[in-house]
Amino acid sequence: MTTTAPIILFVYNRLSHTQQVIAALKENLLSAESELYIYADAAKNVDALQAVNELRSFLTTITGFKSVHICLRETNLGVDDNIILGVTEVISIHGKAIVLEDDLVTSPWFLKFMNEALDFYENQDEVASIHGYVYPVQQKLKEVFFIKGADCWGWATWKRAWDLFEHDGAELLEKISTQGLQKEFDFEDTYPYFKALEQQAIGHTKHWDIRWYASAFLSEKLTLYPGRSLVKNIGHDASGTHCGHSNSYDVTLSLTPLSVETEVIADQEAYHIFADFMRNLSVNSPVRPKGIASRLFKQLKTSVNRRFQRT
Repeated sequence: MTTTAPIILFVYNRLSHTQQVIAALKENLLSAESELYIYADAAKNVDALQAVNELRSFLTTITGFKSVHICLRETNLGVDDNIILGVTEVISIHGKAIVLEDDLVTSPWFLKFMNEALDFYENQDEVASIHGYVYPVQQKLKEVFFIKGADCWGWATWKRAWDLFEHDGAELLEKISTQGLQKEFDFEDTYPYFKALEQQAIGHTKHWDIRWYASAFLSEKLTLYPGRSLVKNIGHDASGTHCGHSNSYDVTLSLTPLSVETEVIADQEAYHIFADFMRNLSVNSPVRPKGIASRLFKQLKTSVNRRFQRT
């Protein structure tokens, strides 16, 4: 019997996006059996106050879940600290969690996939997380497959894996460098993730997701991906902190369920398919894969001709 993990949703001031995320979640088969935790960041300035308050009013109307827990931040933490603290808090209580942000719309089969995979791989120490989004690649992917590292567009994990999260980006950077892993970390030099981690390590960014990816990568852990996407990002309208205009990552949500069972081994074919997708991305794409923000692109614009995705 499948057990249901709590869902954590991180929001700020995007009411329309959040409403779409909630509506899609409620269409999932296991939504009524799932606890929902919502962490709403505080306004960072007076200009943001009205939108933040409008969103907070909507949160009180949400139904359709086993229970809804709302945490209203009293000060603006920013998306990175809000996520780190929220995931840590919920996982310390429940031992596992499914994590979404306010621009990730899900397939009706998302919760089923996440919960079944959390149950199936719970005692497989090599598996760090489960992911719901997959790039719109041209090549055919397997039903499900593993890639080394971690990801952040609709994901789930256990306490045993989240405990591996290393806050110190400089330490992660040094280990990747001294072990000669930069090329692999950068998906065969198709994306400058190492440079992104360097920017975080020296304090130019606060990105949690590049540290999550690096932490799992260095620990030789794997993430399970679906061959058909169960998550669609609707935030590439420049409405979010880490967003920019792009349709390079648009996907059609799977309207059929996926099996979660496969051999626990990194899929080299899928790894190279991902690398090809990154290599062929438009030079002008302002968004990020692997969690690196659009503001990092501005810093890298003169030195690299690639772009990151993920909000």
